[in-house]
Amino acid sequence: MKRLSFLFQYIVNPKSVGAILPSSRFLGNKMMEGIDFKKAKYIVEYGPGTGIFTEKLIKNRNRRTVILLVENNKEFYSLLKEKFSEEENLFIVYGSAENIEEYVRDYDIPFVDYVISGLPFASLPEHVSSKILVSTTKILKSNGQFITFQYTKLKKAFIEQFFKKIDVKWEFRNVPPAYVFNCVNPD
Repeated sequence: MKRLSFLFQYIVNPKSVGAILPSSRFLGNKMMEGIDFKKAKYIVEYGPGTGIFTEKLIKNRNRRTVILLVENNKEFYSLLKEKFSEEENLFIVYGSAENIEEYVRDYDIPFVDYVISGLPFASLPEHVSSKILVSTTKILKSNGQFITFQYTKLKKAFIEQFFKKIDVKWEFRNVPPAYVFNCVNPD
């Protein structure tokens, strides 16, 4: 069911969904590798889709850790609201990651330890990507991490305009294979 919903949303909204299938558990594991779940107090996820990464965040987090999901696809937003309705300290916003500064204020989140992103930067307009990345650098705490995946390295140079250090890992067991960018602005 998730796969059909995902495929349908890709067909209807290819620029905002960015993939024909949900991410694999292998990609999910690679996205979570750099997160210190014992210390993380606030985690934001952009474009959670059907919640593949969200499930891993919930499973591994400290129970007091606050997770804020930002989803701009109405179908996925509704699915996430239903799927995670019983979760404590998990908030879901129907909106754009461009407005993340407003959302963290609305939920009294003073800083963010990690931002996890499933956004397709290769298909987003450059001005939208820039606004998202500038806002992300503003909400992250010192040495906070922005972790995203892309299907090519085409946007690496673009993302480097906003983050001083990017570690890249490749996950070939995803369809299609993907690169995980772990981005940070060290002190």
